[in-house]
Amino acid sequence: MTDHKQPNSSHCFACGLQNPVGLRLTFYDNGVDEVRCEYTIPPDYNGYPGVAHGGIVAAILDEVVARISMIGDPNHFMMTAKMEVKYRLPVPVNTPLVIVGKRVKMRGRIAQAMGEVRLPDGTVAVEAELTLVDLPDEFRVNGNLEELGWKVYP
Repeated sequence: MTDHKQPNSSHCFACGLQNPVGLRLTFYDNGVDEVRCEYTIPPDYNGYPGVAHGGIVAAILDEVVARISMIGDPNHFMMTAKMEVKYRLPVPVNTPLVIVGKRVKMRGRIAQAMGEVRLPDGTVAVEAELTLVDLPDEFRVNGNLEELGWKVYP
């Protein structure tokens, strides 16, 4: 299976490549049911010294998992309706992490998905279950994705 790089925006907190305080995450999907992101959380996002803030970890999981809707359609935006996060282990800063989102079920405008934050040895530090819904019409950009800077960047 080949990985497909997903688009980024210019100013989103999670994926905005021009956001000076953002995470600047990049994403790849397997073309079927999984999205992956490799990321090292900088110490600027500490909670406890040396440990990433739980809200930052949740934001990363939210973004990775919500992108399961973009597999095969990079312009299909969904938002989180419900998210349950289980913090199993502290997530260290300055440590390469693998964050995975996996589609469980997609029916109509609703999807069920799960996500994990994995430490370098593969141990799952955080897991999440999400219910996603299609973005309401009033929040859609309606085809003008250029204003978001929405594209696959080199």
